[in-house]
Amino acid sequence: MSRYIERAENMARLAEVGFRIALTPDTSAGHQADWESTLTSAGILDGFLQRHGEISQATALDYLLFDPDNPSSVRSCIHTARTNARTVRTSITRDMWEAMNTTYLAFEAINPATITDARLPAFLDWVRERTSLFRGALLNTLLRKDNYYFSQIGGFIERADNTARILDVKYYLLLPSNQSVGGEFDTYQWETILRSVSAHRSYRHVFHARYQPRNVAEFLILRPEMPRSLRFCYDWLDELINGLCDFYGAGGSARSQIEDMRGYLKSMKMETIFQMGLHEFLVDFRARNGALTDAISDDYNFRR
Repeated sequence: MSRYIERAENMARLAEVGFRIALTPDTSAGHQADWESTLTSAGILDGFLQRHGEISQATALDYLLFDPDNPSSVRSCIHTARTNARTVRTSITRDMWEAMNTTYLAFEAINPATITDARLPAFLDWVRERTSLFRGALLNTLLRKDNYYFSQIGGFIERADNTARILDVKYYLLLPSNQSVGGEFDTYQWETILRSVSAHRSYRHVFHARYQPRNVAEFLILRPEMPRSLRFCYDWLDELINGLCDFYGAGGSARSQIEDMRGYLKSMKMETIFQMGLHEFLVDFRARNGALTDAISDDYNFRR
């Protein structure tokens, strides 16, 4: 349930990245390549091509936001999250259910044809507001026991995956062939990446400088005070898995994987990441982050 709510927000953020980057001057392979990069980053390009063939902004946005046949679209995520919430209705609070159910009903009443380019930013803001409402209800009303720990663990695993994907859109998939990783690039697009994770203002507080590729990458990967960074997610995952292990009186392989990844991120330097290749680092991180999901399923008997 929590992973799908987080994913709905993340798909809205990726859609904003693609939309804002497509507004910049067309200087490389064209805006079709921009949307291809966004769909690739979201992990849904193959499904999109099977359904639509050629890529356009309209079809990409519809697939990201409204297509019920895309299991990762915002519509599908909200629908699945609500279905899962009904399944565990007695284990969540009234505030959580109301936040979930009213969001679902409001989304189902939306006609996708009315979400024009002019209305899209406000709609994406609304999606983020509704997911924040659910998250606030969870944090403020749910008992700190196993259902809280599982909900938070799912959310942070999903968030870490999405931050890696958003960063990869810019750093690798959209990087022009005449630019090197870590070099200078268009300030507006870097600001777009930071805005997509609600971090453009906090970035200035930390670095007191214009947008630099290296600093942006460090901010989204290694900074422990940035709430959507990979480091921040794993700091919290470490605390949550320890709470879950204390609740059940036993641990498992998931705990070891989280400890290993947290230690890896704490010791990592940006120079090392650039030497190994940022894209390669992000792909490896997402694979290990995905393996953590399997470990939790095995440790706590979620597999069927």
